Amino acid sequence: MTYELYIGDRMYSSWSLRGWLMLEKFAIPHQVHMVGLYTGTMGDDLAHLAPARLVPALKTDQGLVVGESLAMAETLAEQFPTAGLWPVDADQRATARWLVTEMVTGFSALRGDCAMQLSHVWQGFTPSAAVQKDLARIETLFDHARKISGATEGFLFGSYSLADVFYTPVAARIIGYDLPVCAATRAYCELLMSDPAVLNWQQLAREVSYDPEPYQLGLPRLPWPIS
Repeated sequence: MTYELYIGDRMYSSWSLRGWLMLEKFAIPHQVHMVGLYTGTMGDDLAHLAPARLVPALKTDQGLVVGESLAMAETLAEQFPTAGLWPVDADQRATARWLVTEMVTGFSALRGDCAMQLSHVWQGFTPSAAVQKDLARIETLFDHARKISGATEGFLFGSYSLADVFYTPVAARIIGYDLPVCAATRAYCELLMSDPAVLNWQQLAREVSYDPEPYQLGLPRLPWPIS
């Protein structure tokens, strides 16, 4: 039983990272296929998965194609009910689904202004009011999750879950742009980004370069603080 995961890039594609973590962190056998997200071949590379048109895309061991990260998450949770993708407790599970859904549909300012990158920390980045509003909302959701789960530190619901998967690229943005968050949020972001699986993904990301490099800001850079 091996799943086929199609991703676009490791350095910049936040959704590809989410798709991969769903499989990697819950020990679901898979093979990764790269498509040309930044080389202009993505449409052709994904043609055999139509109507899927974005990354990540998943092909199950039975040949079913599933697009969109949330659909992939729910499909895997159904097919691997004992793997722990969602919290076991019903209240925690409902809250985790809430956080994941709001991540998928929201935070457009953060996602638009702070493209994920895993290479360095932008020095002197000034977040807009809209980005700060997104950050405040994210911290509100994190606080709520911890009230429901009782986890005062570590993962949001005690054990690693899909909520942590979906907020890992958020953590990358907070660290990569040195965004203003409270100490507890910063510690959570550092926890997610220091995960061995994420560090391995980051190392593979650094093996690929682009000319020109996407998402340039013209700001000084500091080294990535987590290794």
